[in-house]
Amino acid sequence: MALTDDIARIAEQEKTLIFPSFDENAAFKLGTTLHALAIGNGWGLTIDIRHFDRQLFFAATPGSAPENADWMRRKRNVVNHFHKSSYRVGLETRLKGTTLTERSGLAASDYAAHGGGFPVRIGGTGVIGSITVSGLPQRQDHETVVEVLCGLLGHDHAALALGPEE
Repeated sequence: MALTDDIARIAEQEKTLIFPSFDENAAFKLGTTLHALAIGNGWGLTIDIRHFDRQLFFAATPGSAPENADWMRRKRNVVNHFHKSSYRVGLETRLKGTTLTERSGLAASDYAAHGGGFPVRIGGTGVIGSITVSGLPQRQDHETVVEVLCGLLGHDHAALALGPEE
């Protein structure tokens, strides 16, 4: 799939994967579903789900690394700043042949436009937080979040999934 196709598909994911409401119970269900998927696949993964103002869920599976928490912080900052998935922002930046620092004055020490951060959006409200994972290759981090969101929100993952990376 071409870069522009990936960007368009991710925009479609963001437009489709919207919660009717989101609270601590929804965060727990989302987080435990991601955790079970990681354990079932033997993935070392860290998971962070938050409203803008506070953390609602955090977990780390065996094989994850201490650096994953910092990667999540930096990806989350991208989602919070742009209200888009961190992978989409990274692909858009790459398409423009620039960096986040050049594009928006954002320091690489605080912002990582890599896959794994996804906006929590409520219908009629907008973005209220983020879901972030770290530990897999960036495209897989992104698609893991999308797969679980599709399952929880009743959407066909195959219809929204990214194609093979080119």
